[in-house]
Amino acid sequence: MMRPRDQQGVTLIVVLVLLLVMLLGGLSMARMTEVGTLVAGNVATKDRALQASEVGINTAFARVVALVNTDADNGSWYVAQQRASDADGVPMNVNWESAPEVQVGSNNEFSVRYFVDRQCSVAAVANPQRECLLRQANTPQSATACKQEDCSYDPPAGRQFRITVRVTTIGRDGQADVSTFVQSLVTKS
Repeated sequence: MMRPRDQQGVTLIVVLVLLLVMLLGGLSMARMTEVGTLVAGNVATKDRALQASEVGINTAFARVVALVNTDADNGSWYVAQQRASDADGVPMNVNWESAPEVQVGSNNEFSVRYFVDRQCSVAAVANPQRECLLRQANTPQSATACKQEDCSYDPPAGRQFRITVRVTTIGRDGQADVSTFVQSLVTKS
């Protein structure tokens, strides 16, 4: 009669290693699913912030249209001279806390602030009919007018403005979470 061999326990070790590998695979899959959900939520919030920026652009544009004197600074939301920009194109030296604010969203979840700077690099506009104007179209001239020495004409009085909107997401604790900047160039004739 043969005596059974003593069991070495190799099968048990192999099974435990395979269970460990499967456990690590399951944990990594759960983590990837969690990260995917967070990314989807961030993208949705960014899209809603972009939509909220439309309110700031429209409000700022309405205020630009209502400006009587575009050659003078007007409070905390408008300057008549172009501001220097950082690497992202956002105007520097803007006090965003004093800029006008509009609350947007069902629970005022977005704080929308805007700032407008005229696209004019002249420090003081001396001739408003000639300086810092956007040439919109050529004005036809007669042949007799161009025979004179000066064939110039008064350009249309179009002025260009850069509207910069900062949309800040307000968290559940009431603190600012993430800021999104949106810009638009508008022309006032």
